[in-house]
Amino acid sequence: MKTLIDEVKSTFSDDQKIQAMFENCFSNTYETTIRPQDDGTTFVITGDIPAMWLRDSAAQVRPYLMLAENDTKMADLIEGVINKQFACIIHDSYANAFNEEANGKRYHDDKTEMTSLLWERKYEIDSLCYPIQLAYLFWKSTGRTTQFNQVFREAVTKIIETWEIEQNHGKNSNYQFERDNCPPQDTLSHDGKGAPVGFTGMTWSGFRPSDDACEYGYLIPSNMFAVVVLKQLAEIADEIIGDKELAKTVVDLANEIDQGIQKFGKVDHPMYGTIYAYETDGLGNYNLMDDANVPSLLALPYMGYCSIDDPIYQNTRKFILSEENPYYYHGKVAKGIGSPHTPKNYIWHIALAIQGMTASTSAEKEEILDLFKTTDANTNCMHEGFHVDDPGKFTRPWFSWANSMFSEFILSQCNRVVKGSPLAK
Repeated sequence: MKTLIDEVKSTFSDDQKIQAMFENCFSNTYETTIRPQDDGTTFVITGDIPAMWLRDSAAQVRPYLMLAENDTKMADLIEGVINKQFACIIHDSYANAFNEEANGKRYHDDKTEMTSLLWERKYEIDSLCYPIQLAYLFWKSTGRTTQFNQVFREAVTKIIETWEIEQNHGKNSNYQFERDNCPPQDTLSHDGKGAPVGFTGMTWSGFRPSDDACEYGYLIPSNMFAVVVLKQLAEIADEIIGDKELAKTVVDLANEIDQGIQKFGKVDHPMYGTIYAYETDGLGNYNLMDDANVPSLLALPYMGYCSIDDPIYQNTRKFILSEENPYYYHGKVAKGIGSPHTPKNYIWHIALAIQGMTASTSAEKEEILDLFKTTDANTNCMHEGFHVDDPGKFTRPWFSWANSMFSEFILSQCNRVVKGSPLAK
């Protein structure tokens, strides 16, 4: 770790602020959130919450894949994360966050099928995407294939089954989620089943990667992420597992979802032309916005769904980085994408990192770099959201995902990217 930190410091030799921020943020996840288990797996808390989110834990350790290329201890820790994630999915493919042990702790007493291992059971497509992506990138980074074991195969079978069930949520799914005494975005309508949807070929999601409820059940960026990881899974099935039937199954499912995206997920905007919607219900309703949490529309090239210069992506990018996006904020100190998950006029460091990594000009990347330096509230770490006029007002002082995303952006500025990731091409 010290070698890579020193490499970044050398690249930014004239910028002591970036040096200090990177050293603190890059080491934060390793020093504060990783908990090796007696069974060889690795539990990763999200930061100021003691539970492990499938999404966050994958994103938190992702920059460490660069260390795992040559560091056996780090590789073992990440493989432990992968094995823990897939064991959690086998336990419940609809849960987003898990306890370190079956202690019955939970965020809230929700009306859903809880167990003592579950911290929260908000169903989010991306919770199933991230572990597949991490296992794939771990293979590309280290050459290891031991993560593609029986636990992996059992979890993958459950993921495919879940996504196929949720292609026809109204008829086939038993999942429901209701929470009392909460804001509307923390629960699902229609007796916990969510608003009605029509069949599109896409797969339904109850919640966004922000853990907020979807307004319309087909969350476009998460479906795009599913298309990407299903194709990665096909490559694993072909080259490692040697299962042609599995490869065909996941390619067929990816194609069904992608056809749904292309048919139902695009709209013609009067200012920006053809763009991707954030959500739709397949019944003619669309939600035009973007959220700071990844997967997002801004992150499509980062996820690998399309190239940075894709025309529809560029149209969509212009839309979501404009006042037309209801969660784009522009203030005295900063501008960027926020979230309905946080107060109005709060933008997210995660979104800034994604904007920087998907920018097509060095000028925009430099602008993002400067924003990071002036919005950390002199803490040398990243936060969830901060106020566009006063970065001293922020949410979540300890948020490991944001620290990791900042670290990945800084590493990309040093031409260091995760092997196998779209940005490495």
